[in-house]
Amino acid sequence: MAGHSQFKNIMYRKGAQDAKRAKVFTKIIRELTVSAKMGSPDPATNPRLRAAILAARDANMPKDTMERAIKRGAGGEDMTAYDEVRYEGYGPGGVAVIVEALTDNRNRTATEVRTAFAKAGGNLGETNSVSFMFERKGVIRYPAKVASADAMFEAALDAGADNVESDAETHEVTCATEDFATVRDALEAKFKDAKEARLQWRPVTTAPVDGDVAESLFKLIDTLEDNDDVQTVSANFEVSEETLAKLTA
Repeated sequence: MAGHSQFKNIMYRKGAQDAKRAKVFTKIIRELTVSAKMGSPDPATNPRLRAAILAARDANMPKDTMERAIKRGAGGEDMTAYDEVRYEGYGPGGVAVIVEALTDNRNRTATEVRTAFAKAGGNLGETNSVSFMFERKGVIRYPAKVASADAMFEAALDAGADNVESDAETHEVTCATEDFATVRDALEAKFKDAKEARLQWRPVTTAPVDGDVAESLFKLIDTLEDNDDVQTVSANFEVSEETLAKLTA
């Protein structure tokens, strides 16, 4: 299993753990507040806020919790200054890892991220030390039930997308970052709100991992994702279905 598919499995695995829900809510609330603070509180004119609302709905966040977070950011009630920071490094097996964080204390977050890498046998590098092994892509996902694979493919390509992958559960549309807003808006006009619409790091090359190395890598990813400041973790590992089944059991 290579490319992005493993991220879907990790996302499902973590989403199934109710104990993680509070942390997921914490991250989304922070993103909702910051998005509303930095732009308009109207998701129709604030793409970043729109993406955060989609994430909140997908996580089954109560509507009043979501609205309070947006109001707090838009009304200036949250005086916390958050910085967007990207960390890059190598995990077990030479796997390239990109960590995106939203933090009110750069020193604290950098120390925690560096410690997580070190404990896993990896090391934190400089900015741009691994990002050349990834490409930034717009990713838009719909449940499979909204349209047939052919209908989604045709609509996505007409809108300017690069690729569409469909399976029994999901349609996943990818596009260039500069085309993201256009493709998203065109698909939402035809199929209504997407389940997810955001920019993501996608690996161009992959590093195969197995056994203990894969286990150590997954522990690193879990540790990073458990950090309240960390918003996303992207990695270029390739793992077999058999190993993935053992690690996600």
